[in-house]
Amino acid sequence: MNAEIISVGTELLLGAVVNSDAAIVAKALSELGINLLHTSVVGDNPQRLREAVETAIARSDLLIMTGGLGPTADDLTKETTAAAAGKKLALHQPSLDRIQNYFNEKHVSENQAKQAWLPEGCTVLQNDNGTAPGCAFQAENGCTILMLPGPPSELAPMLHNYAVPYLQQSQEYTIVSHNVHIYGRGEAPVAQLMDDLMNGENPTLAPYANEGECYLRVTAKAHTQEEADRLCQPLIHEIRQRLGNFVYSVDIDSLEELVVRELAAQGKTLATAESCTGGLLSKRITDVSGSSAVFHMGVATYANSAKEALLGVPRSTLEQFGAVSQETAQAMAEGIVRVSGSSLGIGITGIAGPQGGTLEKPVGLIYIALSDGENTWVAKRSPIGRTKSRDWHRHCAASHALDMARRYLQGLPVIEA
Repeated sequence: MNAEIISVGTELLLGAVVNSDAAIVAKALSELGINLLHTSVVGDNPQRLREAVETAIARSDLLIMTGGLGPTADDLTKETTAAAAGKKLALHQPSLDRIQNYFNEKHVSENQAKQAWLPEGCTVLQNDNGTAPGCAFQAENGCTILMLPGPPSELAPMLHNYAVPYLQQSQEYTIVSHNVHIYGRGEAPVAQLMDDLMNGENPTLAPYANEGECYLRVTAKAHTQEEADRLCQPLIHEIRQRLGNFVYSVDIDSLEELVVRELAAQGKTLATAESCTGGLLSKRITDVSGSSAVFHMGVATYANSAKEALLGVPRSTLEQFGAVSQETAQAMAEGIVRVSGSSLGIGITGIAGPQGGTLEKPVGLIYIALSDGENTWVAKRSPIGRTKSRDWHRHCAASHALDMARRYLQGLPVIEA
């Protein structure tokens, strides 16, 4: 099945809003094993939109429209697409009832009510997070058309809860993918190490880069989900064998999510003391649902006086070794354990740039310490020889800290030799 995505909205065309809808839909199609051949953005112009829809219907098996289903005058996706597909619109009473309940009114305005007019004979995709329902139907030539709302908070749940199951009904095969997440080895060396495994047809293996880390996607196709999953497992095992402790998870999408899970499972807690990352590490941890049960506190101690007053870093340590040093990072980690009473403490200090570097301590030099109150480990991140942004250094420092915590919790060497 060959698919196409058309995203509707002048705000997308002008760059005022980032088109995250296309990325969300494209990822779902990939996981279903559906080939995505075209994506486009069309402004709120009925003539140009109709031309784009007619072209897509003629050349694709599946067309997914995003945006333009709302109540305003420039929301033209439904009317234009239905006309191009040879369909009339009809009132869908259950959708109107839902809109009335949403606003807690017996009679809603005409522009709100127009959202309940849908192509005749379509399958309605319920909107659990807004007013505009989505729908799925067939054009006269057999092309399947799905229309989804534009706001990602509405599109993503509708896509995964209703649109994907709808598409799965017409799929002869089931596609299963597993993501093997890796920290401490870059995409290029990982791909080289996996080179002989990349040519498989079922399952397939593909490398992807994330900021400061990478992952390998293992994908298999079979008649059942269980069979496809069984096909994936030997390849996942081989990847683990080759990469060892650098694999931090299969299908847990972030280090922070994994660390929160491990802390909760072991009944342990964590606190952070950050200098150059300025609270980024604590933010990433508290972005994870359930982190309140395991995260005690985080402090951002930029000034030396704050390191002394809040963490008890000795003034002699700061004067002799400086704020950016192994000794200061160690004192910060040990200090936050002492102050918070947590099982684990992390201290981070460094130079994120772009200013502040010296020959002795260049931009990118960062020390990260992990303490359990009895032992403390300190890792040193050195500049990599090319210019990187402040955000990159901060993100990677936080990731490195999380990986140290992950290794400790999993009984692995905290610092890889």
